[in-house]
Amino acid sequence: MKRQLWHKIKEALVSVLPVTFIVFILNFTPLIDLTLREILVFMVSAVFLILGIGLFNLGADMAMQPMGEQVGSSLMKTNKIKIVILVCFVMGVLITIAEPDLSVLASQVSAVINPTILILFIGLGVGIFLVLAVVKIIFKKDLSFLLMFFYFALFAVTSIVILNGNGDFLALAFDSGGVTTGPITVPFIMALGVGIAATIGGRGASENSFGLIALCSVGPILAILILGMSIHGDIPYTVSNYEIADHLFIEILKKFGSISLEVILALCLIVAFFLIIQFIYIRLPKKKLIQIAIGIAYTFLGLVIFLTAVNIGFMPIGYKMGQELASNNPVWIAIFGFVLGMVVVLAEPAVHVLTKQVEEITTGGVSKRSMLIALSIGVGISICLSMIRIIFDFSILFYIIPGYLISLGLSFFIPKIYTAIAFDSGGVASGPLTSSFILPFAIGTCMVLQGEGSILRDAFGIVAMVAMTPLITIQLLGFRSVMAKRVLERNRMKKIIDAEDEQIIHFMK
Repeated sequence: MKRQLWHKIKEALVSVLPVTFIVFILNFTPLIDLTLREILVFMVSAVFLILGIGLFNLGADMAMQPMGEQVGSSLMKTNKIKIVILVCFVMGVLITIAEPDLSVLASQVSAVINPTILILFIGLGVGIFLVLAVVKIIFKKDLSFLLMFFYFALFAVTSIVILNGNGDFLALAFDSGGVTTGPITVPFIMALGVGIAATIGGRGASENSFGLIALCSVGPILAILILGMSIHGDIPYTVSNYEIADHLFIEILKKFGSISLEVILALCLIVAFFLIIQFIYIRLPKKKLIQIAIGIAYTFLGLVIFLTAVNIGFMPIGYKMGQELASNNPVWIAIFGFVLGMVVVLAEPAVHVLTKQVEEITTGGVSKRSMLIALSIGVGISICLSMIRIIFDFSILFYIIPGYLISLGLSFFIPKIYTAIAFDSGGVASGPLTSSFILPFAIGTCMVLQGEGSILRDAFGIVAMVAMTPLITIQLLGFRSVMAKRVLERNRMKKIIDAEDEQIIHFMK
């Protein structure tokens, strides 16, 4: 166990170190000027971030993934579709409501919309689309056509929201799709898909297991757009307080307590579902249940440490960096955004869960390394484009519509498994570090360049961009794979033809 934990912490160290190094180096340039107190708080937060990610990843391996797979396979063995649908809907709603990542976003827009209403609508969206995702696996429907249908429906609703005069609401709606797939929901939902697909079996079972995260990301966007249709007039927005607290120790205790309650609620919902199905259908041996219990404890501790660290140290520093870089030279914002995006995605806990699972299911066909490179490039581009949007103050639709059209178009030219992995990756890349470090960075930038009145329109939407660009980069990875195979096939056929020609010439002689 100690060896496994040490291995996970070393992985986390490699992930978090680039972000920490960039912030530390920038402080010695004229671009930003952090106080000694701010630097110390950030560095201590980074240490706890590493510990939190390591504990979480170990817990996900020991508990979240085995639980999800067991629930998925046992539900399918009942051969009762109604039970599967009911359980998946309730599970989707309750887990989403308790997702800490969503609470971070809701707290930052509380001046715009009641957090409870926002979270409830998003939960319903995830519940409905989790059911659709499971039905897609059961009946082996094509993910590309489903995604195309629902995204066109999404754009149709978007046009109605714009006609109602609520264009500022769009960025928040698209952000909601990214934050719902957080560190608690991703391991469980992905493993649920693997368990269901493995039980059904047949050709393409591994390919069929992906896509749950992709569809679950669509539901919240539609739900919030529908909610936006009922809101008329100007939408006020007030910037949250991003200062490091004066009484830091008291603030840490408060955050630790509130986050612990959120994580306990989320994990209790998952555990309650698992225990009900364990009692009725699964009946795992006691030894396996003890291992899962230890894994849940690691998951809880890791998430609490991780979320406390980003709230206390990363959120205030992200906001101040955005303000100071924008005050110096807006060009630096776009350049720094690209670099920041490339390294921040490596520190998202759920990213490592996804890449590991992809490598295992594809038996190395899609390596963890190639996935991380594609994700890093994609997220780097997304942050850079988002900074350009803040500088020039234009609608997120100028990115979202062509971006999704390109990604949906690519899905018809590459192996289906790459499409499923790409759309799942989009949801996973936009995790808690994006909403609690990148989003405050964008808000700080927008505050300086465009003013408080433009924050909802320009700064929000950055989570949606982080969720979108990996769709293209990972599908391009698949396109490269297809082209490489075609070149190999062409060379092989050429060798066969040349060999036959040589035989014919030899025979003629």
